[in-house]
Amino acid sequence: MTLLELSAEYARSEALLRTRISRLRAMAKAEPDREAARRLQSRIAALDPLLREMRVLTELTAHYYERSYHKHEHYTL
Repeated sequence: MTLLELSAEYARSEALLRTRISRLRAMAKAEPDREAARRLQSRIAALDPLLREMRVLTELTAHYYERSYHKHEHYTL
């Protein structure tokens, strides 16, 4: 698998995470039980860092071999 193919996989995962987070937010907003809404917010909080990571990895793997691309500081040695 090339990095460009891997980038496409990361992009698909990012889209799935974004969709799931949107659904969880809608469920939390509509939830009348405060404890259930809190649990949904907790699930959203756990997925948010994964979504950010997917965005960064999608960008990094898509442009890794381009000379003009400045690598993300988190992944630069």
